[in-house]
Amino acid sequence: MIPALVLTAGLGTRLRPISRVCAKAAVPVAGKPLINRILTQLASYGVRDVVLNLHYLPETITSIVGDGTNTGVRVRYSWEMPILGSAGGPKHALPLLNEKQFLIVNGDTSTNVNIPAFVEAHNRSGALVTLALKPNVEPDKYGGVVIDNQGIVTGFAGKGNKASYHFVGVQIASADAFKDVVDGSPSESIAELYPQLIRHQVGSIRGWLTDTDFYDIGTAVDYLNTCLRMAEREGTILNKNALIDRTATVTESILWNDVVVEAGVKLNRCIVVDGVKVPAGQTWSNVTMRPALENLEPGETVVGKIAIAKIV
Repeated sequence: MIPALVLTAGLGTRLRPISRVCAKAAVPVAGKPLINRILTQLASYGVRDVVLNLHYLPETITSIVGDGTNTGVRVRYSWEMPILGSAGGPKHALPLLNEKQFLIVNGDTSTNVNIPAFVEAHNRSGALVTLALKPNVEPDKYGGVVIDNQGIVTGFAGKGNKASYHFVGVQIASADAFKDVVDGSPSESIAELYPQLIRHQVGSIRGWLTDTDFYDIGTAVDYLNTCLRMAEREGTILNKNALIDRTATVTESILWNDVVVEAGVKLNRCIVVDGVKVPAGQTWSNVTMRPALENLEPGETVVGKIAIAKIV
């Protein structure tokens, strides 16, 4: 099976303030770090070599993944300084990948794309890049990919285009697709490189339709909803690493490690990160909670020793 590059270098801007604590790929999702979910999924389809690109809070990822042994894959790291983007990152990682083609997997989503079938379809097409797509059922939320009746990608649409398809964060790329990208120079794939390939090599970018599940953690709302959906699907007990007083009420909330919820507290649809102690008698709904730091994010306020932000 071909190797995979998992894109984990991102700043997690849309997930703040949660991503002030750890890189986006390191957040726990229904009791398991997202990056471990991604790597385990790849391993289940026979992928054995994986590269992670790193930039933002890299230690929060490497401390979880290590060499990948616990997920069934060999993991190596491609370090980026500065951050190189969705085209510059793959270009920089080519020496580690060391193959003519490879998977590129977003590190902020979770899917169950059938990798062997995907690879087979890509090889038949002769394309430089194939994107895994599904119908875009939320066009007002997500931009999309426009394809013709032969599956050739003809362009990329902004939000609101109901005729587009939703890219689920998994693609296969040839190393040749990145030959004109300057190593060490930031570059984006969908915003820059792929439109150029479409213009100069018709059929070089293709779409492959799938009915895969798709879970997003792009924003705090996405993250909360994904955790709740996965916990229900898997029968996971949420908040098992938190100490919750028997008189407290916690509903539809995500509590990370070493969280303490004191007597009489009421939490509904809250995200509480590592080490927070919620004092007795407090009531909170639809907020993120983290230990108060010197530098607050826009929208955060300090209540006691906790930084609070509305989930929007």
